[in-house]
Amino acid sequence: MNRKSLTRLLTHIGKYKRFLILSMICALLSVTASLLGPMLIGWAIDYMVGKGAVNFSFVSHILIALAFIYAGGNLFGWLLTYLTNTIAYRTVNDMRGKLFEKLGTLPLKFYDNTPYGDTINRFVNDMDSISDGVQQGIMTLFTGIVTVFGAVGLMLYINPFMTVFVLLSAPGAFFVARFISKRTQHFFKEQAKILGQLNGYAEEIIGGQKVVKAFGFEERSFRKFQDTNNLLYKVGVKAQFYSSLTNPSTRLVNNITYAGIGIIGSVAAISGIISVGGISSFLIYASLFGKPFNEISGVLAQRQAAFASLQRIFYVLDLPSEAMDDKNSFDMKESEGNILFKNVDFSYEPECPLIRGFNLEVKKGDRIAIVGQTGAGKTTLVNLLMRFYDVDSGSILIDGINIKAITRASLRRNFGMVLQDTWLFAGSIRDNIAYGRENATEEQIIAAAKAAEAHSFIMRLPKGYDTLINDTGENLSQGQKQLLTIARVMLVDPPILILDEATSSIDTRTEIHIQKAFMKMIAGRTSFVIAHRLSTIREADMILVMDKGNVVESGTHEQLLKKNGHYTMLYKSQFEPA
Repeated sequence: MNRKSLTRLLTHIGKYKRFLILSMICALLSVTASLLGPMLIGWAIDYMVGKGAVNFSFVSHILIALAFIYAGGNLFGWLLTYLTNTIAYRTVNDMRGKLFEKLGTLPLKFYDNTPYGDTINRFVNDMDSISDGVQQGIMTLFTGIVTVFGAVGLMLYINPFMTVFVLLSAPGAFFVARFISKRTQHFFKEQAKILGQLNGYAEEIIGGQKVVKAFGFEERSFRKFQDTNNLLYKVGVKAQFYSSLTNPSTRLVNNITYAGIGIIGSVAAISGIISVGGISSFLIYASLFGKPFNEISGVLAQRQAAFASLQRIFYVLDLPSEAMDDKNSFDMKESEGNILFKNVDFSYEPECPLIRGFNLEVKKGDRIAIVGQTGAGKTTLVNLLMRFYDVDSGSILIDGINIKAITRASLRRNFGMVLQDTWLFAGSIRDNIAYGRENATEEQIIAAAKAAEAHSFIMRLPKGYDTLINDTGENLSQGQKQLLTIARVMLVDPPILILDEATSSIDTRTEIHIQKAFMKMIAGRTSFVIAHRLSTIREADMILVMDKGNVVESGTHEQLLKKNGHYTMLYKSQFEPA
């Protein structure tokens, strides 16, 4: 899995070949400077034979040369860091864009089954982890390759026998690092998973603080958070502990090699095979040779975390997108509003059937109310109608055309939805109302707000339509937020309306005004009203009473009361004393 993920990551990085080439050049020049230094240092040592036997002229020239070499090396090292950071940030920026684009194509089922906090964690923590891994990986790779080959070449030049001894130690350090890394990867994957769960729960509790405090859930929510946090701590400690063994283990191998070189070099110097300066240079090159291996092991934890995050990102990117529109699908300009459900079967999970053999005919301009207990399938009909989910069997027709033959985008443009859960974004009230019609004029926006009974409260705000709403809309009441979502739909003016508990958060007096506004808005349009408060649906042309995915009763308000069935029971539970 690591190799496959790495290959895909390299495909993203490969887009920035110009920066990669410049990085290679900077790495080559920076490492070359670091490799020239030890050779000059060895020469300088050989010209310092003893007291009174120092060639100060030669040594001073070497010191000046070293100053220029190391200054140039540091400059190119800085450029290398700058370029690798640029590659890392641009790569992650592209991946973050692809992830966001992918989220727009995923079916609603993904959002129903995935905590929001976990998805956000992929955007923030996982992407940051990948960025750090890419930056460290490129620097270590480029400098490491040049350093290893350069150091080996210069060691061979100084003393081939000692070079063979150093090379024999390299596989030992490599296999130690590989052995430990293979056994720590699953800890980092588990760590990333638990971190996503922790973020999801934190977002949940922070967003629901009013409910948490109202039910005195503070202590229990803290305990649950602490349990997950402790689990993250335990897994994180294991991941860091085992990965931290790599660096000292490889350094142990390198230190044993270093000591062996010192002994062999000393014997060679006594025998006149190598000079003292040569031994000094060789020891520095041996240290430089082992440096890339130590760097790899030193940032192993970071890279393992990056790989775990990479797999989480690619998991989402590899999820099947919402089924593509058929190539023969056409754009529906504006529906007449005639709808037919024909022998529809549907279930969210195959083992739990919900709707079976559902039939319903709705004609243009009909006002259809849907009532029933929670879980009866009311909202499911809306999900099927707008193709948030597709039917298992049967068909849904609009104006005699199967909705599968219509592009999803054009199908959904024919619907206006007002949901029980309001959604507003950070921006002005004007922008929120015009969300579905960005070219709307000021007059159209104000007209929609007036029709939704929202204009008066908007004008009482400090900046009127320019008042900024925060991302959760907490600076507005729930009723005010609902009025804005209603105004948003009124501005779009769609041919078919879906009102899912649209007035549930509005006080009774405001609800009366809203009902009048709705009556004007739905005149001549097909509309579906999902409601628990039966007082809001008495004027419907047809009321469907649903139970376990089936329509068990249908008719007008008066007709259903006469049947003395499910609807009557629901009605009495709301309007008659117990």
